[in-house]
Order: sequence, then structure tokens, then C-alpha cells
Amino acid sequence: MNKQDLTLLTDLYELTMMQGYYEQKQNELVVFDVFFRQNPCNNGYSVCAGLAQVIEYIKNLNFTYEDVDYLRSLGIFSESFLDYLSGFHFSGSIYAIPEGTVVFPKEPLLKVIAPIMEAQLVETAILNIINHQSLIATKTSRIVFAAAGDGIMEFGLRRAQGPDAGLYGARAAMIGGCVGTSNVLAGQVFNVPVMGTHAHSWIMSFPDEYTAFKYYAELYPDNCTLLVDTYDTLKSGVPNAIRVFQEFKDAGKTFKRYGIRLDSGDLSYLSKQARKMLDEAGFTDAGICASNDLDEYLLHDLKIQGAAIDSWGVGTNLITSKDCPSFGGVYKLAAIQNSKGEFVPKIKISENTEKITNPGNKTIFRIYDKETGKMRADLICFADEVYDTSEDLLLFDPVDTWKKTKLAGGTYTMREILVPVFRNGECVYKSPSVMEIAEYCRREKDTLWEETKRLFYPHKVYIDLSQKLYDVKKALLDHVNAPEETENS
Repeated sequence: MNKQDLTLLTDLYELTMMQGYYEQKQNELVVFDVFFRQNPCNNGYSVCAGLAQVIEYIKNLNFTYEDVDYLRSLGIFSESFLDYLSGFHFSGSIYAIPEGTVVFPKEPLLKVIAPIMEAQLVETAILNIINHQSLIATKTSRIVFAAAGDGIMEFGLRRAQGPDAGLYGARAAMIGGCVGTSNVLAGQVFNVPVMGTHAHSWIMSFPDEYTAFKYYAELYPDNCTLLVDTYDTLKSGVPNAIRVFQEFKDAGKTFKRYGIRLDSGDLSYLSKQARKMLDEAGFTDAGICASNDLDEYLLHDLKIQGAAIDSWGVGTNLITSKDCPSFGGVYKLAAIQNSKGEFVPKIKISENTEKITNPGNKTIFRIYDKETGKMRADLICFADEVYDTSEDLLLFDPVDTWKKTKLAGGTYTMREILVPVFRNGECVYKSPSVMEIAEYCRREKDTLWEETKRLFYPHKVYIDLSQKLYDVKKALLDHVNAPEETENS
């Protein structure tokens, strides 16, 4: 697949700000953080995705002659600035949390350390890529959890918000836990399993349902799943499927995988009746797949009701994350390097406490219980802070500071989860394959407590600030809120 030139995939104000920095000869080194404020879908965690596409974007970031000519035609950029863009390349550093990692609000998913003109330019595209894929990976993870071990197939291409959303949404869905996708291009580009059955039109194009089933079975004995609800599921579809299965059996033929698909009606009732009919006919190993506007809530209820379904095709509600269509990731300035080479922490203030940022050049340590391997908390701290796991560690809530937990030395382990991706413009990170990321994501979710994974009212994971970071943040807030001095004070 040809690599896309996404250089102009940016908001105009990124370029106008760049020109302002250029004209002021203002290009100091800065730190920007990508983070989000709330887990989508009221989930207990999120799954980060999209880093591989961010890497490709940065690698191919350059202004072509056509790009510069277009910007010139807008009549708002100087020739000297356009000359600068003609030779542009990214020279900064990027740190990121690897794809498939479970992540939480307020912690940097990605950190850009670069001259401010470069750091400003890359904001929009990075957010576009990370927000979309992290949203779909998180939504998929919820659906996979609700399926309780059954396979989830991504069937959403025709309902996706355009070709790119369908392609990269399928990629994110595989990371989130799908066993396959109907999207053939995604299969080719990302080397992931492609899956599918047939449509109602296949049945309707034959003189009768039985003939359509028989011919399909002869074509695809390795994966024969027959759609049984075109006319009447229990009176026609299932009996005709059983007839074809029996004829193959009588002829000494075998299927590698076979079964039926339900795409309408009461899936709980129909699946249980179909299961009974298949079992009584001797086809106890025939699978039952279901589709039809599924999401995690319907799937959860169908499982509770004992639906006899072992695989699920999920389309619209997965690929669009219909009930929560945006991830909400933001890109905020966290520090500016001074003349001494020190990063001076910067903070964004808001009347909405959720929008107050964490200042400084930071990293994240994930803390695990040494005995169980389960996650205890994430600790956001300055990048130069060092910890000794043999010593006691005091964690506290950065908002409700009275909530404290002391971890005894030797009872916990720590892992830094922000890793270098670019250093001084050079990529130093090799992205795993999509299926490798999916397996990593599965292991990541195993480190979560079950209370965090539940669909409804999940337990909140503790995201703490180091004492040093908390003190700097508090000092900045106190400085901003301090009353102005007067001559008489």
C-alpha cells in the first residue's frame, strides 16, 4: 500500500502559529504531552493504538513543491517562511506508550520533545491517528470482554466513516481482541485473518434456499457457515442447513469448520432452538454465529440469557463506537527549555479541574504487585526521577490527597511504560506486527483486576503523581492564584 503524504493533514492554526514563531525567531525546545481525560464508554481503562501510523507520518513529514504552492496561494504566508517549509524535516524526539498497552486518563500516551515550530505542526495529525485507533481498540476490548471467550469478528467496513476509518478501525479492532475482520484490504495491509460468510442475496439468487446452501457448501467445505434467516429461520433455514450437512456426511465428506449464522430476530430464543435442532440431528460440533447490530450491552444480556452462540460478527457499533464516538485525546504544552538547558514546567489552568494539566518533562512507571503480577497503580513523575523497589513507596491521590497507600519495599515491581520512538529525528523503535500487538494487549489486560474490567461501574485504577511533581504543580497553581501585591501590602 502506498504511503500517504499527510503533511497538510493539519489545522490551519498550526501553520499560522509556526509562522509567528518563525518571524519572532522563537524556536526553543519544548515538551508536549498527548493524553486523554476520561475513558470512553465509561470503561475502567483504555487501549492505546495508532503508534505505527504516527511513526510513518513522522518519517514522511515534508512539504512538497505542490504543498508549498498551495500554501502560497492562500496569501497569508511569507516567502521566507515558505522557503523554511521547503526544507522542513522533523528533528525532535518522541516517546510513547507501546500499542496495545492498557492506559488511563491524564497520563501521557505520547510525548514530543522538539523545537516549538516542529512540535506545533505535528499536533493535529498525531491526535487524529491516536484518538481514532485508541477509541476503536477500547470499544473492541469491551465487546470482547462481554463475549466471555467467544470469538468476535469485525464486520464494520460498510458502516465505517470512510475508507481510512474502515481500514485503520479494523487494525485497531484486531489489537483490541477481534479474531478476524471482513475487511480484505486490512487483511492484506496488516496481515491479519479475514473472515466472512455470505449475504441474503446469495440465497435469493437461487431457485430455493436448499440449492443455495448446497452449492455454497460444495464451494467452501473448509469454512461453511450458512445464513439461515433469509425466509424463516426455524422452519426453513435451519432444516435446509441440516439437510445439506447430512448429505455431506452421507457422502463421506467432512467440513473443516461449519455451522449457521443468525442475522435477525430474537437471537437468544432462535439460537437455543437452532442448537437443539442441530444437536438432535447429530451435528453437535456445528457452530452458531450471530450478527445484527450487536454491542457489548446486548452481547452481555444474550450471554446471561444462555444464548447458544459461540462466535459473533459485530459491525456498526464497533467500527464507529456508536455510543461514544470520540476519544478526547488532547495535546498540551508541558515544559519549555530555558537558556541553561533546563526544562521549565508549564501548566494550563482552568476553572474545570479536569482540564488542569500536569507540568514538566514526565514519564510513567507502572507498579505491579510482585506476588500476583496484577497492576497496583501508575505513577506519573519527572523524567529524571529514580526509584528503588526495595524501599517503601508512598502513593497518594493527587486530588484527594488524604487517600494514601504505602507499598512495602520488596512487595512491588515497576516498569517504565513510555519508551523512546524517535531520537533527534531518527526512528529508534520497530513496531511489532498487528497480531503481536494483539497478543501483547491480551497479556496487558490480564494484569488488570477483574473489578477494573467489568462493563458497569468498573473500579477506578489509581493514577498518582510523585511527591516532587505534585509539589511543583501545587506551587504553580499557588503562584497563579496568589493575590496581587499592592504598594501598601
